[in-house]
Amino acid sequence: MSLLDLLLGLLANLAWGFNFIAGKEGAQHFQPLLFTALRFAILLALTAPWLKPAKGYMKPLLSVAFVLGVLHFSMMFLGLNAGGNIASVAIATQLYVPFSAILAAAILKESIGWVKGGAILLALSGVFIIGFDPVVFNHLDALAWVVGAAASMAVATILMKQCPTLGVMRLQAWIALVATPSLLLLSYIFEEGQWLRLTQSEWSDYWAPLYSAVAASIIGHGIVYRLLGRYSVSLVTPMMLLAPIFAMVFGIFWFGDVLTWKLSLGGALTLLGVVIINIPREQFRRVMYLLAGKRGASI
Repeated sequence: MSLLDLLLGLLANLAWGFNFIAGKEGAQHFQPLLFTALRFAILLALTAPWLKPAKGYMKPLLSVAFVLGVLHFSMMFLGLNAGGNIASVAIATQLYVPFSAILAAAILKESIGWVKGGAILLALSGVFIIGFDPVVFNHLDALAWVVGAAASMAVATILMKQCPTLGVMRLQAWIALVATPSLLLLSYIFEEGQWLRLTQSEWSDYWAPLYSAVAASIIGHGIVYRLLGRYSVSLVTPMMLLAPIFAMVFGIFWFGDVLTWKLSLGGALTLLGVVIINIPREQFRRVMYLLAGKRGASI
């Protein structure tokens, strides 16, 4: 990978990592569902020129837009609003990787194998350990929301296999079109005082939904789309695991989060499991053979 692309990958991770900060600030100020609706309204305005139909693929495209835009993001920001620690939320979102592997095996009949099976158990055990951290244990509802967000992301990943390559801007436009009115309706049903929050907010208060729409969706996803077009998935995907690590650091400095040993151990196990899942079987075997060879040479 070239130095420029490495720097772009780092920028995408920074954008996604700080999005957890923006999401928590925005959800607390506007309420989670209203904030998510604002985020997608801004995104829709920016991506409207790319809003073109995909003939023959509208049904799976709209399904992806609903699952991602309405279910995934609403649950993620509900979790951020309810949670007491950014790190636990950022790590738990990575469960979409093992969830996707499980769904791919169940629906698409893809083989998991003992390596990926062990990695899935490793990732789940890490989140289990995180759940027993006192900071997280007092906010188990937040962890439940985020696990639900990860599960919906996994469903969307499977649904995307039915869609053609639309391009990041076109996909974002359709997600925003479906999500904005749906989330406004959900906010109307489950939240209150929306008009008061909107009218009494300063212009500076809108930095959070603006950042989330531009930096996380357009810049972050745009960079990853570029990298995936140039490099293999197995090279790009593990690189994106820097995002939850950056989120932890931002949470410590922004909110004064405390990184306990249970959170650190659980996070390490989860991220290690995600890395192993993303490594192709042949590459994993090659690494294991190399390690075994070095160990034998040292003996």
